[in-house]
Amino acid sequence: MTLHKTQHEPTSFSPNIVALAILSLAIGGFGIGTTEFAMMGLLPNVAEGVGVSVPTAGHVISAYALGVVVGAPLLVAVGAKMPRKALALGLMVLFTVGNLLSVFAQDYTTLLFTRFIAGLPHGAFFGVAAVLAASLVAPTKRGRAISMVMMGLSVANVLGVPLATFVGQQFGWRWLFVLVAIIGLVTIVFISIFVPAQKAHPDASLRSELSALRRGQVWLTLLVGVVGFGGFFAVYTYVANTMTDVAGFPSDFLPIIVGLYGLGMVAGSYIGGRMADWSVMGSIYAMMGFIAVILVIYAATVHIPLMALVMIFVIGASGSMLVPSLQTRLLDVSPGAPTLASSLNHSALNMANALGAFAGGLVITWGWGYTAPAMVGAALAVLGLAIALFSGLLDKVGSKATLPI
Repeated sequence: MTLHKTQHEPTSFSPNIVALAILSLAIGGFGIGTTEFAMMGLLPNVAEGVGVSVPTAGHVISAYALGVVVGAPLLVAVGAKMPRKALALGLMVLFTVGNLLSVFAQDYTTLLFTRFIAGLPHGAFFGVAAVLAASLVAPTKRGRAISMVMMGLSVANVLGVPLATFVGQQFGWRWLFVLVAIIGLVTIVFISIFVPAQKAHPDASLRSELSALRRGQVWLTLLVGVVGFGGFFAVYTYVANTMTDVAGFPSDFLPIIVGLYGLGMVAGSYIGGRMADWSVMGSIYAMMGFIAVILVIYAATVHIPLMALVMIFVIGASGSMLVPSLQTRLLDVSPGAPTLASSLNHSALNMANALGAFAGGLVITWGWGYTAPAMVGAALAVLGLAIALFSGLLDKVGSKATLPI
């Protein structure tokens, strides 16, 4: 089913089927969110466990993000002719295996490799899940359906990440990957049972999916994600050290802090889905500006414990509010190639993750302190807003520029 048909044909699925299907996909998002974000809170433990510094251990996060960047286009291309349910199942199997391999990594280099493997299916899974969710509902509810899939990632930061952080601190960081592998197995069972089977579109092919890469608006939307989220991830990558060294919280308090961040993400996902259904581009403009302001306030007030708690909640909300709009925008600007374009959104966000972890570690290494990444992030958010405004301007003048590839 192409996006074109999804937009013009009413859904034939009952509300119960839709709810169970979206829940199944969201559980996969829950596992992905747990493995991705729990690493931030456990970064000091990982650094000690493999015998490297905290900034160097941050490259483990970058390795996972690089896997997402590489895996999204590669795996979607490989599975272009597969039914989307079968593709989603295969991606979750690879994700589960990758996390099991991380359990047994004995040194820093091996851990880098296993995290890269675990990251490969991340973007492709969310891309396929978003297209599946959008195909199950009426076009006026696409943003909400997509946000509900992304809600799994948000809820992970309320339940999965605090639990994994606690377990990792008490019993060893490797238990994070054991928990995630179990979630992966549950996801495989749920998708098998509850997600409706849909035949592959007869015109689906590697060439049709790659056609998305010729659209200038696809690249501009991806660039908004890369630039706008770069500083956002720079802040959160080093949240454990910021909260202990700057805000003065004991390390035992970190599960509560990441839980607050997760609550913000849940609230942001809920609001963001409705904002996307209201106005996709309007939401992107508003949220990029909001993120810039929030990161400046965070840098200025994080040394105050109460403000640190408030701002970590708001930062979590602001990031999640933007994701459904970016995801929906990619579906809108890539008719005929929704799976690859939707998957590339997570490549973009994880390029931002890799950029943020690197840039944050760099300014910290330069001695600028743990608040410096927030100021860098605010500047990047302003740049992301400028790119979004340019993209919106092209819409108004009717530009349909394509690239010669």
